[in-house]
Amino acid sequence: MNMKHLLIAVATVLLVGLPPVAADTPRALPAGTLPNDVRLQPPKDLNGYFPFTPPKTKAEWDQRSAYVRRQILVSQGLWPMPTKTPLNAVLHGKIDRPEYTIEKGYFESAPGLFVTGNLYRPKNPKGKVPAVLFAHGHWASARLSEESDANLLREISSGEERFMRGGKSRFQSMCVQLARMGCVVWQWDMLSDSDAVQFSRLTVHGVAKQRPEMNTTENWGLYSPQAEAHLQSIMGLQTLNAVRSLDFVLSLPEVDPSRTAITGASGGGTQTMLLAAVDPRVALSYPAVMVSTAMQGGCTCENASLLRVNTGNIEFAALFAPKPQGMTTANDWTKEMSTKGFPELKQLYETLGMPGNVMLQRAEHFPHNYNAVARSAFYTWLNQHFKLGFKAPVIEEDYEPLKRDQLTVWDAEHPAPKADDPAFERTLLDWLTKDAEQQLRASTDSVDHLRKEVGSGVEVLIGRTFDKAGSVEWSREDKNKADRGTYVEMTGLMRNKTYNEELPVTFLYPKDWKGRVVVWLDDAGKASLYNTDGTVKAAVLKLVNAGATVVGVDLLLQGEFLKDGQPIKQTPVVANPREFAGYTYGYNHSLFAQRTHDVLSLVSYLRTAEVSGHPKPSSVVVAGFGGTGPIVAAARAIAGDAITQAAVNTNGFRFGKLLDFRDPQFLPGGAKYLDVPGLLALSAPYPLWVAGEGKAPALVSDLYKTAGKETQLTVFSGAAAEAEAAAAEWLLK
Repeated sequence: MNMKHLLIAVATVLLVGLPPVAADTPRALPAGTLPNDVRLQPPKDLNGYFPFTPPKTKAEWDQRSAYVRRQILVSQGLWPMPTKTPLNAVLHGKIDRPEYTIEKGYFESAPGLFVTGNLYRPKNPKGKVPAVLFAHGHWASARLSEESDANLLREISSGEERFMRGGKSRFQSMCVQLARMGCVVWQWDMLSDSDAVQFSRLTVHGVAKQRPEMNTTENWGLYSPQAEAHLQSIMGLQTLNAVRSLDFVLSLPEVDPSRTAITGASGGGTQTMLLAAVDPRVALSYPAVMVSTAMQGGCTCENASLLRVNTGNIEFAALFAPKPQGMTTANDWTKEMSTKGFPELKQLYETLGMPGNVMLQRAEHFPHNYNAVARSAFYTWLNQHFKLGFKAPVIEEDYEPLKRDQLTVWDAEHPAPKADDPAFERTLLDWLTKDAEQQLRASTDSVDHLRKEVGSGVEVLIGRTFDKAGSVEWSREDKNKADRGTYVEMTGLMRNKTYNEELPVTFLYPKDWKGRVVVWLDDAGKASLYNTDGTVKAAVLKLVNAGATVVGVDLLLQGEFLKDGQPIKQTPVVANPREFAGYTYGYNHSLFAQRTHDVLSLVSYLRTAEVSGHPKPSSVVVAGFGGTGPIVAAARAIAGDAITQAAVNTNGFRFGKLLDFRDPQFLPGGAKYLDVPGLLALSAPYPLWVAGEGKAPALVSDLYKTAGKETQLTVFSGAAAEAEAAAAEWLLK
């Protein structure tokens, strides 16, 4: 059997529960030997290494940056952006100082979600003035905090701070100096901090275990599998608050929209990077002590599922290029930035023609901080690029800081919302869910619109496009080849060389091959081609006898991936003991996505004649049963017409019904993009057979009808035991 026959033999689908199969089904590897697949290594975590490879051309960067920017938005639950409801902003309690004023303020970033802070304005501005957003990190009480005398003396002795009076609050110091320089400054509270009381500090920063009362299929709370399936997180809420903070300052009549900046340190540096990356209205960015190839942010408020899969903080900072951007280091995870990360950022800025627009303020002799030295570097950078006209370097002057009761937003006339309110948490997530669903359902009016809105989101969930499925090769030994009379049985390995992934594959090649390949997938992997007595299943044999090559595959953690032969019940997670999906799926693909990658790899191999110089099959068909049905739907959504026909038995599965983020079928964001019906709808207008639904979901049938392709959609509503035979019959048409 020559390579032509092998080429005609590979594609994929996937599963999760293992039905009984024959013990002597063909193997690609000796018993006890696992595939040489990089995905069997321990998952990556936030303490990994996150380098950035600069693009060689602007065109290359334009493509990559657009995808990473979309990945951030999807991960934050901002694709689509939640409806921008009225801010209902309130400013009160103005305090008058000789050069500036300070006001207490709050607004609603979403219905009932209050963003609180202080607004500093220069007095007697001349024309439009710059605006600066100041995001704080994990300093307790932050905006309302006051440094102890002992700590302040230490900071002054080390050169971190300059004044015993003004040094009491590094947060006020920044705002006062910027207002004196003619800038409007909005300093707002991160969730659970200072006046942002609606979520407790434990909920925002300290959740360690799943909360059973919040882990429900309706009225769920944050951290639950339901919240993750809808991409709802603390980090996403904070990023939404940053976007709305920019909306707020741009609503002020004196602000110059062409001169808006954001800065912050530590967790505030994370927020700075993200807002600057996704919101084109930001003109200058200055993330302090956070941009690094090392630790990416340790808190639950700095992590979200999907966020850093195949990317990291250096690349997030790179998304702001070529606009002016500065950053600082300290004796923390940023200490190697001058040799790991910053040279690559500098190279990108050079490629984009603006090498002078990126700057690193080194301060490895200082601890993790946003001290007076770092703040001075920011003032000087802002002064240079916003042309404020001050002599460089710009040094802070002393001032009289305000006390907590002078800055706090809530009072008798402006009462605080209920603190740590689980009912509000559920209500907010419910609003976000319904708002996103309404927007996404509006995109089902056409195939193109659906692909633009839903399809582009699903592409991020899966994390691999068909055009980047990778270079795949086939290998086998003659001992794994058997003549079965009318067909030849061959078992070997498919290797995706691009990603170092390896799949055991069996294919049944008819001697009278007619150019069609059917990939047959079920929970038992390639063993799903066979009955328990080792004979080929009737539905499979019918396809082979009709001249179709039928392929069986062990997707990741199926078949030969399993040491004991037992199906996995929970997927591996990172060593971090806190039960937060973002710590694992913020850095690693879900098993569902990885199995979808396997399908794409095999289809890509079959569709690439150049792999071996032999002709391609006339059609590549993928059929999925058991747990692999939704995986086939996802692969078809990504691959489009590269899969000629898709047969999907969903068994009624929905991502929105899972109650364990370690379930093998769990997919972050899986429920948000209209769940399994959304995946099925993305098959339009290509031939699709569906079972397990009773009748076609309305959005699927409506889309095929709108596309004028009703005949391309076939729905099987018979008994489950008859599904395989019915699918085989449809595939032969």
